[in-house]
Amino acid sequence: MIKILLLSDTHSHIDDTILKYVNQADEVWHAGDIGNLVVTDTIKKLKPLRAVYGNIDDDKARMEYPLNNRFMCEGVDVLITHIGGYPGKYNQAIREELHLNPPKLFICGHSHILKVMFDKKLNLLHMNPGAAGISGFHQVRTMLRFEIEGDKIQKLEVIEIGKK
Repeated sequence: MIKILLLSDTHSHIDDTILKYVNQADEVWHAGDIGNLVVTDTIKKLKPLRAVYGNIDDDKARMEYPLNNRFMCEGVDVLITHIGGYPGKYNQAIREELHLNPPKLFICGHSHILKVMFDKKLNLLHMNPGAAGISGFHQVRTMLRFEIEGDKIQKLEVIEIGKK
């Protein structure tokens, strides 16, 4: 069993509240718009990190992290990208891969809107953790926490960090 902390859209912001949850996880996944790499460097000192770059990320982030990150976590096929859309309205850049070879778990960020939906057509779980940073139009900073055990995604929790 692996405890995952999922965050996105930090936009260069990291604080003690985020780090408290980082310390409770086995792995941290970041769905892009990292901002300053101090964010990911700080997380990597504490826990294993999987991340993708987002549209605001500079060349340093783009050299360190991929646009799309596909991997197996226990028995779950995971695909993370920053601009992914959501069921029925996937981004054109990722739509073909999703339809040809859908993962079990599809994660994206970008919208700053927390959303978890099951895509019945592609038989995948879609997650967007909202935004953990203080930049953007969102009112409440959010992250997701869940566990993967074998091929099961379980114990999903919404973490509201508070108003920005």
